[in-house]
Amino acid sequence: MTPTESEKTIRLNKYLALHMGFSRREADEYIERGYVKVNDIVVNLGARIAETDKVLVHGEPLVAKTEFQYLAFNKPAGYVCSRRSQGDLPTIYELLPPEYHHLKTVGRLDFNSSGLIILTNDGDFTYRLTHPKFEKTKTYNARLDHDLEPLHQQMISDYGVQLEDGPSKMMLERLSDDDRLDWKVTMTEGRNRQIRRTFASLGYEVKKLHRTNFGNYSIGDIKPGKFEIVDMR
Repeated sequence: MTPTESEKTIRLNKYLALHMGFSRREADEYIERGYVKVNDIVVNLGARIAETDKVLVHGEPLVAKTEFQYLAFNKPAGYVCSRRSQGDLPTIYELLPPEYHHLKTVGRLDFNSSGLIILTNDGDFTYRLTHPKFEKTKTYNARLDHDLEPLHQQMISDYGVQLEDGPSKMMLERLSDDDRLDWKVTMTEGRNRQIRRTFASLGYEVKKLHRTNFGNYSIGDIKPGKFEIVDMR
């Protein structure tokens, strides 16, 4: 292929990642499994395509998106991070305009938690923020049902607490000098309900959990249920 031809084409996995919100690794898996055709022909890894080529995924034409989009959203408690309703539980997509319903959440917050959620169609960006090897820092404000004992604070921060899926270690900082109910929790992991399970293993219930930061991104002054369009590249 000549340099001129190369400049006019794009790697297929990059194209899928851009227009489907995949990471390139996920796009490669789609190609390997034969889910992707170009001009009605199943292609191999490393394929390149031109603007005039027709790309089919699962037999359906791929609807191209013009650019990557990033939203920073302040999730209220009482919503699930899912496109589909779970029983009678409302989803965060009910709070977003329809033109953003194709975006995927970068990680999740559980139904009772609130705070920063990032949504995007950039699969590589999602991979960099969520894969454990990148150790992205997340910060939460947590309120407990009763004062945290100093010994338990030391256990969590210095040694970690053993959960059924492995040890859980988080940095804790008091948010109030008046009591030991409110804590700033900083962690680099993101296992399912990890903060709640960690405190529960020591006899505490997390009454409120609010995420303020995810990696380099902060919730700032975004109001609950509202979002901002941001440039996170």
